[in-house]
Amino acid sequence: MRTEKIRIKYFTEGIEKLAYIDGKSDWIDLRAAETVELKAGDFKLISLGVAMELPAGYEAHVVPRSSTFKNYGILQVNSCGIIDGSYCGDEDLWYMPVYATRDTIVQKNDRICQFRIVENQPKLVFEEAERLGNQNRGGFGSTGKQ
Repeated sequence: MRTEKIRIKYFTEGIEKLAYIDGKSDWIDLRAAETVELKAGDFKLISLGVAMELPAGYEAHVVPRSSTFKNYGILQVNSCGIIDGSYCGDEDLWYMPVYATRDTIVQKNDRICQFRIVENQPKLVFEEAERLGNQNRGGFGSTGKQ
């Protein structure tokens, strides 16, 4: 397995440093860099307290942890956050944009989301065709409920 280096700048004292937990998952938890009180219906960009320089040719995918909705009643509003490799300046702070479905408090240092890096898509060329020549699957949502 190849090892890549990520340069990281921390903006906040009092949050645990990022750590890769080998053998459990290749996702890395991110923490709230501030205590945030939300009322049902509120939108907020929750600071994650970090900026990073990703390896060349990579982007980061940021998603909620599996327990985030259960514990806090918040939804990440863009479903999956994509952080482009060019977002790497000294003030390019990472955030989690959330919508609160109930009144809640996220405490500073709570693990609320996770990320992994993914290689950028290769350059694509689109070739127009009259027919694709493959078997049809039956349309959108055609595989049923069970």
